[in-house]
Amino acid sequence: MEEYGRIALELLVGFVALFLYTKLLGKAHFSQLTPFDFISVLVLGELLGNAVYDREAHIGHVLFSTGLWGLLILSIVMITQKRNGSRKFLEGEPSVVIRNGILDYEAMKRCRLDLNELQTMLRQKNMFSMAWVEYAIMETNGALSVLPKSKYDSPVRYEFGLPERQTTLPVSLILDGQLMRDNLPEAGVDEAWLRERLAARGIARVEDVFFAEWNGDQHLYVCCYGEQAKGPA
Repeated sequence: MEEYGRIALELLVGFVALFLYTKLLGKAHFSQLTPFDFISVLVLGELLGNAVYDREAHIGHVLFSTGLWGLLILSIVMITQKRNGSRKFLEGEPSVVIRNGILDYEAMKRCRLDLNELQTMLRQKNMFSMAWVEYAIMETNGALSVLPKSKYDSPVRYEFGLPERQTTLPVSLILDGQLMRDNLPEAGVDEAWLRERLAARGIARVEDVFFAEWNGDQHLYVCCYGEQAKGPA
């Protein structure tokens, strides 16, 4: 039991250390993982795992290994934030693999990117033909940014002279048959209004609703169990 207690304690300490590590680096850092970031996270997990299950390792070893590695990574982040010249060396730089509608073989070669991989990534951006693409940029985190040719791009409101309209963030009101009461004020509605709208559709109970979302302009999207979604109303 003493051995299990030691492992539990070291795991708890390691968990807290990793939590603080992620808080220090910030959300943006993890949403844009570069290959170096990915490897650093793997190494950190390996350090923690070895420290926890090594009988000769103590809590001090766990804190020291995770703390030192986290400090090194944080130092890299701080350097790239304060010194623009270091970003290219430490983080890399984006590569334009399609320029003016023409494939750049040398750029693809530098990115270790073949045509099949490029086609897959383009399809994920709803670009099913390379002939539709004006620019494609391989970002430092491995994602592909695409700018389509003008004739294949989606039209926008100002091109038709239409007035601007306010954009609202959809709010989930019912999830898995459960009323999300905390979200009602954010949507600017109350429970009575929601039940009234559901009753107008012949839905007597909130528990019968799989998903309901308010998306502005008093529009409600409702999907019940075992049926197709009912659109805005």
